[in-house]
Amino acid sequence: MMNSLYGTIAAEIWQKAQQIKLLVCDIDGVFSDGRIYLGNQGEELKAFHTKDGYGIKALVASGVEVAVITGRKSNIVQTRMNALNVNHIIQGEENKLPALKAMLCSLQLSPAQVAFIGDDMPDFACLEHVGFSIGVQDAHPAILQLVDYTTLTRGGFGAVREACDIIMQSQGTLAQATGASI
Repeated sequence: MMNSLYGTIAAEIWQKAQQIKLLVCDIDGVFSDGRIYLGNQGEELKAFHTKDGYGIKALVASGVEVAVITGRKSNIVQTRMNALNVNHIIQGEENKLPALKAMLCSLQLSPAQVAFIGDDMPDFACLEHVGFSIGVQDAHPAILQLVDYTTLTRGGFGAVREACDIIMQSQGTLAQATGASI
């Protein structure tokens, strides 16, 4: 067992996190709380938590790549991910596994070097395929039964930050990436 900022984690999970070179995230229900706000003129709004944004920036600064794969298309997602220096943004991909496999091939990464954080059934195949699978606290029960690690935090409220922190802490880069003596 290893001690993390988020409590005690099994040594096997810690070892998986140490191997990660790419974190792939779903958007709705992971980066956001899953709700989609629609205005009278058809505008779509989503809320993103600043904790998740800071976690992504720190993870990228630590040398781990970040990607998003989402079934919906949204200018909001593109804008937010660009602001966070996320270089791999795949939208409108309801069947996410082929997109994930193509990304791993282009980045020359093995599944063991990849973490995926998801919340619902469209994420299931990707979670099965990667070396470190993460579900947000309020994920679908089938996802929670599958994943290696369940966040203490709900989707849209810092769950991505938690995953980033655990990866960085396991790799010994958290203090350097965040500038804090953690």
